[in-house]
Amino acid sequence: MCGIAGKVSFLGEAFVTREEERESVLKSLFNRGPDAGGEEVYRSATLLHRRLSVVDIENGKQPMTRTRGDETYTIVYNGELYNTNDVRSVLISLGYCFKGHSDTEVLLAAYMEWKENCLSRLNGIFAFAVWEEHSQRLFCARDRIGVKPFFYYETAQGIAFASTINALLKFNDAPHKFSEAGILDMLFVAPGRTPGTTPVTKVKELLPGEYLYFSENGLQKHRYWEIKAADLKMNEVLATEYCRYIIEDSIKRQLVSDVPLACMLSGGLDSSIISYIAAREGKVYGKSLDTFSVDYEGNDKNYVPNPFQPSADNDFIKIMSDYIGSTHHTSVLATQDVFDSMFDATVARSLPGMADIDSSLLLFCREIKKTHTVALSGECADELFGGYPWYHNKEILDTQAFPWSNSVALRKTLFPDFACLADDYVQSRYDDTVKSTDFLPSDSAEDKRYREMFMLNFSWFMQTLLDRKDRMSMYSSLEVRVPFADYRICEFAYNLPWALKSKNGREKGIVRQAFKGLLPDSIIERKKSPYPKTFDPLFYNRAVKGVKDILANPNSFIGGLINKTALMSLLTRAEQTPWYGQLMRTPQIFAFLIQLENSYKLL
Repeated sequence: MCGIAGKVSFLGEAFVTREEERESVLKSLFNRGPDAGGEEVYRSATLLHRRLSVVDIENGKQPMTRTRGDETYTIVYNGELYNTNDVRSVLISLGYCFKGHSDTEVLLAAYMEWKENCLSRLNGIFAFAVWEEHSQRLFCARDRIGVKPFFYYETAQGIAFASTINALLKFNDAPHKFSEAGILDMLFVAPGRTPGTTPVTKVKELLPGEYLYFSENGLQKHRYWEIKAADLKMNEVLATEYCRYIIEDSIKRQLVSDVPLACMLSGGLDSSIISYIAAREGKVYGKSLDTFSVDYEGNDKNYVPNPFQPSADNDFIKIMSDYIGSTHHTSVLATQDVFDSMFDATVARSLPGMADIDSSLLLFCREIKKTHTVALSGECADELFGGYPWYHNKEILDTQAFPWSNSVALRKTLFPDFACLADDYVQSRYDDTVKSTDFLPSDSAEDKRYREMFMLNFSWFMQTLLDRKDRMSMYSSLEVRVPFADYRICEFAYNLPWALKSKNGREKGIVRQAFKGLLPDSIIERKKSPYPKTFDPLFYNRAVKGVKDILANPNSFIGGLINKTALMSLLTRAEQTPWYGQLMRTPQIFAFLIQLENSYKLL
């Protein structure tokens, strides 16, 4: 995994060759790639790269340049291909030779041979750019699911791109203010983000499954993959067998690494499946597996079961770790450290995020990084297989609104100057997503609604969590792979009838059925419990004090936006409406405001 950036201009090399500018961008990307850095400068283009070495440490250096005929191709690439050997074999049959075994070299050759059509042959997570020096053309692409980030902006001089917004803003001609639509995003749908956009004026993001070409003729964007409705034509037995096969295949593909690899284990269904298969495969080669979990100081006293977090993780982690024979490590985080790390978490995401839910993950990743460079994690299973409560509550399911963020009324009270725009803005974002849903003519009204809910989760909630996982892990120089974010699993899950997906009336019912007998029954039957958070009142007290300190500054950004009376009224009640998802409530509202203020300072 790496950090990439670049700039293209056809107005002369003065726009792309400033050494100080390149150094500033590379420095901003250092955490994503602390092992090596590189740059390639042409008359019209600069490509920059920071590397976290995982596969073929010697021969995978970037930017990587190859020549074919009269064309010179240079690539910068962030990601991993999980079918490298398959693609390499085809290319060898076509006459290509390879110096090493890195996926970078295979990806570059694939583009040289097939141009944009190479994307349909790839299984992996990626964001990359290729500069064609003779043709004076830039090609950029992002993986189908959107695991790896790709931000860019256009100016009269050309185009600039980077893995993070912060790095992008280091270019000399970068924009440095929030747009009105961006402010509305942050106030009324954040930490969600309108697909393809950012709050920063002119800064956009390639959508999952999208690529672009940029040349003197301008910019052209295209979609190479979208979620489409199809008739699955599988009975229950075949669907269950295929579910198990495709999940196992994805996990096994993602175990390739030349550096130490571990698994994040919460004792929930998804991380347990991944850890079980990783341990099983490792034993074939005589390797033991290290697993990691996160907890918080004081949670043994402060944790109280609730509908969203019905059980603590520790007992289930022990059951699973003992079952697979892993060496388990628990990172116990101090509340003060979780609070203090929120600024780093804001820098990592470049935007306000999920408050302590972000910062605790950042600290957790730092702990894993002390001994490992790669970890596997269970994100995306809930979105794809109906794991959340809003899939199963008919009242919420039928409400024409984002199910994880019913806080618009509260947000309007807090931000009255924008309240008149809020409802239409949020509804338009919701409607745009629903309209993108693909159906079969035979779909019933219920089928259609479940497909719409899938698209809402895929396009919004899942992207927020993928943003979180990529930014917090890569800021900690840890590569985290997410096996459930395989496009084949996504296509299968989208077209799986709800009766099978929710087998036995359970969230992720078919996944439970597929791995029954392979995992302990207590793990198979465990009710979903989300990522753990601190219940220590110290965090809430620090967040409240932090917001009060910001508001004491007459020049603060949020001070000019917020209704202080409405905000302070939150101190007298326990807010029952989640700000976002299942975890962000009153403490996270105050913490989110601190992150919003810090985001403004980063511009």
